[in-house]
Amino acid sequence: FVCYNVLFSLIAENPHVHSIFTFTFTAFIRRPHPERLTISSYRDKENTRCRHGLYFQDGQRRVDYVLTYPVKKPGSSRSRRHTSLLTDNAFARSLRRARGPAPAPGPRPSPEDPEAGSPGHGMDCHEDDKRSRREEFEGHLTDMGLELEKDEDTKTPGVGFVKIHAPWNILCREAEFMKLKMPTKKVKNGSSVVEKINTFIHKVTEPLHPNVEENRTQSLKHLSYPFSREKQHLFDLSDRDSFFDSKTRSSIVFEVLKRTKCTKAKYSMGKLMKFAPNSSKLTLKCSSLSCPPGITSLLGSGVYLAAYPLHDLMYEEWASYSVFYKYQPISLIRKYFGEKIGLYFAWLGVYTQMLIPASLVGVIVFLYGCVTVDDDIPSMEICDVRKNFTMCPLCDRVCSYWNLSSACATARASHLFDNPATVFFSIFMALWAAMFMEHWKRRQMRLNYEWDLTGFEEEEDHPRAEYEFRVLQKTLKKEHKSQKAEKEKLTCKDRFPAYMTNIVMMLLMIGVTFAIVFGVILYRISTKAALHMSSNPTTRSNVRLTVKATAAIINLVVILILDEVYGAVARWLTVLEVPKTDGSFEERLIFKTFILKFVNAFTPIIYIAFFRGRLGGRPGSYLYVFESYRMEECASGGCLMELCIQLSITMLGKQLIQNNLFEIGVPKLKKLIRYIKSKRASFQEEEREKRLQRYETDYFLEPYAGLTPEYMEMIIQFGFVTLFVASFPLAPLFALLNNIIEIRLDAKKFVAELRRPVAARAKDIGIWYNILRGVAKVAVIVNAFVISFTSDFIPRLVYQYMYSPDGSMHGFVNHTLSYFNVSHFQNGTQPIEPLYLGYQVEICRYKDYREPPWSSTPYEISKEFWTVLAVRLAFVIVFQNVVMWMSDIVDWLIPDIPKDISLQIHKEKILMVDLFMKEEQGKLHVLDSLVSAAAKEHGGRNSHSPLARSRSIPHTYSNNY
Repeated sequence: FVCYNVLFSLIAENPHVHSIFTFTFTAFIRRPHPERLTISSYRDKENTRCRHGLYFQDGQRRVDYVLTYPVKKPGSSRSRRHTSLLTDNAFARSLRRARGPAPAPGPRPSPEDPEAGSPGHGMDCHEDDKRSRREEFEGHLTDMGLELEKDEDTKTPGVGFVKIHAPWNILCREAEFMKLKMPTKKVKNGSSVVEKINTFIHKVTEPLHPNVEENRTQSLKHLSYPFSREKQHLFDLSDRDSFFDSKTRSSIVFEVLKRTKCTKAKYSMGKLMKFAPNSSKLTLKCSSLSCPPGITSLLGSGVYLAAYPLHDLMYEEWASYSVFYKYQPISLIRKYFGEKIGLYFAWLGVYTQMLIPASLVGVIVFLYGCVTVDDDIPSMEICDVRKNFTMCPLCDRVCSYWNLSSACATARASHLFDNPATVFFSIFMALWAAMFMEHWKRRQMRLNYEWDLTGFEEEEDHPRAEYEFRVLQKTLKKEHKSQKAEKEKLTCKDRFPAYMTNIVMMLLMIGVTFAIVFGVILYRISTKAALHMSSNPTTRSNVRLTVKATAAIINLVVILILDEVYGAVARWLTVLEVPKTDGSFEERLIFKTFILKFVNAFTPIIYIAFFRGRLGGRPGSYLYVFESYRMEECASGGCLMELCIQLSITMLGKQLIQNNLFEIGVPKLKKLIRYIKSKRASFQEEEREKRLQRYETDYFLEPYAGLTPEYMEMIIQFGFVTLFVASFPLAPLFALLNNIIEIRLDAKKFVAELRRPVAARAKDIGIWYNILRGVAKVAVIVNAFVISFTSDFIPRLVYQYMYSPDGSMHGFVNHTLSYFNVSHFQNGTQPIEPLYLGYQVEICRYKDYREPPWSSTPYEISKEFWTVLAVRLAFVIVFQNVVMWMSDIVDWLIPDIPKDISLQIHKEKILMVDLFMKEEQGKLHVLDSLVSAAAKEHGGRNSHSPLARSRSIPHTYSNNY
């Protein structure tokens, strides 16, 4: 006993002796158990698996998870460049703890303040606190059964790595706790007829399928059942190494990391100091108050730098641009990244496939406009020089009168998108959106069946570390006042300042968007006036095109900048609310981000579609902004062409710059910055000499930040495709081309630019489906208003059937132009060059339905205006109700669950019951056989003894009785 006291005193005072003792004692304790070996024998460096960092030093145990932490530079008194094992058994740790925690080396603090030190040692104390918390956390992980291995001797200076391995018994225990469904036996997948049809279709489309084993059609499917250690005989455990795949192993380890708590937590920051002003330091026990649990709080406080599973596969049949025409290996994506990311790529694939018919119809509509442009009577009348429509000036003073025939090119281009086929295309796209939603629901149910998610129910998430810290602050404040420690929670009253900040900031950001749109309007007005003053005839003849294009580009740049700003603002506002769980945080963040980015992307388009040209007034009574800027008007062919230009530039610019260049460029830039920060300027040279370990390579990758940016860009694109498709039939085609690249771009980003995320289970795409349905419903209304108010479809229809003398479109342009007497211009607004056309102008024309100057009510709204307005409103009501009714019919006709899937689910339930009954009968049969054999053996040995015969008589008698 005295020897043990001396030994432990020596260990407690000298950390180097402590390390040597731990290493030696652990090796001695575990020598008889090779499968739980805790000492890594340093293998030969030629061991490929070990060298690449996917396994422990013994080359046998797989690295399931990695934690990184800061280490001091070489030369520091505490810096140790070594590789050590932390998988001590419980007995060794209990021996260490019997003597209490070892004091930190260095001068002992004063009794009054056990943690106080000189100012020069403040940073050391902070680092010591982090180190002690790491050691305690890692000790608890080993208590949980995980096996750890440290590596500080790496080519990444200032960073240490903790490799984590989950042994078989821990995987079984956690799989049972998490109710993971694991495969039991194989059953036939579908009927023989369905199987033959699927086989035939697969053979026909063989060139489109990726060349991977898991993606081939299989007639057999594993029955799945929640894993249970008591029922291991139900599962196929012939290969334990592959029974739990890497995705499942990392998920299990992450679950352990999340719920592992520290028994002590030191708080010396100012936020907690104000609740305990009489104590310089504060130490709390988690048994009395709930301290923030798990790895998330340790990452937030800087105890660990990062936590991630390792990449171990790269899919050449998925991330390569050369296979853009092939289907995605969805089953492999799910197997590698988990169901949540698998559902995203499955949804993206379904959306891209559904864009193919929409693109074909859109191209047909566009070609129809190209073919019929020469037969369009209104365009011919505008281009006819003999009509000689003299139009009123487009701006005050510097602009002069102009001939309508000069807008011939604009009128002909407008017909490409403003023709009767666009109405049909709008109806088609509304039905397309409904069919897309139904098709996705069926595809989602099929994936739920194939991925064994039919009975999956999402469990409540662990509270976020930030929420726990706020609850702790509130508890400390109440304890300081009432001297009682009670469990608290955040209420609406606690969050009221955050809610008010959210409302004010959201309104402010929307106001910023409106202000910028208004600024672009002023730019167009002033630039148009400036270009009209130019002496260059080419410049003056291309004023409209120049102003439209430059304004659209300015809008695009502003949208791209504000998108990044609004994303950061939305995250900041969500953090202020302190949501309790990660799920709640994600939903609130998605809602705020969607509102801000949707308003940012579509406000300029909505202005052009519904407000431009309707607020300007008329000649002689224009509306002015700041008493000097006259509100702009639409072109002679309407605002639809300008809407098309704005929509196309915004959509293509966002897809090319934001969705493609930013997605790859930003992670690469951050990766470069991380290299520079780690002082690896000569990285390429060192990499030639010696390859990095896998866990080091993954450390330099960009952390996974969720699927919100990926979904968001696709939802905004879905808005471009559906909301204003009547003005831009080629939008589905451009979306299709972008998505073909986007799928491979996202694949490359996930496997090569981002750290591997922890696999998350999910049975649907969550709130994004509701957003899609909302956008699809709003699209019907928006397209109805675009057709009736932005295009000339309704005015042409009214003229042809109510005002045309011969039922044709001849005279339509003259019917839509009103008269204005130039002598009625306001003072100071007349053209400087009234003879610009070479003749004196007395009457000019402008596009509106107003009475002529010679009528009894000059310049008043005419009855034709009210007639057209009534038909427009009637068209909106009829179009909206008919299309939504047709969408509801599509929704009703297409069942959400495919019939073969529902039959197969029912069949599997019966087969699972039969499997249990057979297993139970087999166990009973074996038990009866053993009992019978034992009884016979026992009877054979004892049948000749008098004692045995005497004991058998009452037994027989009792049975007869």
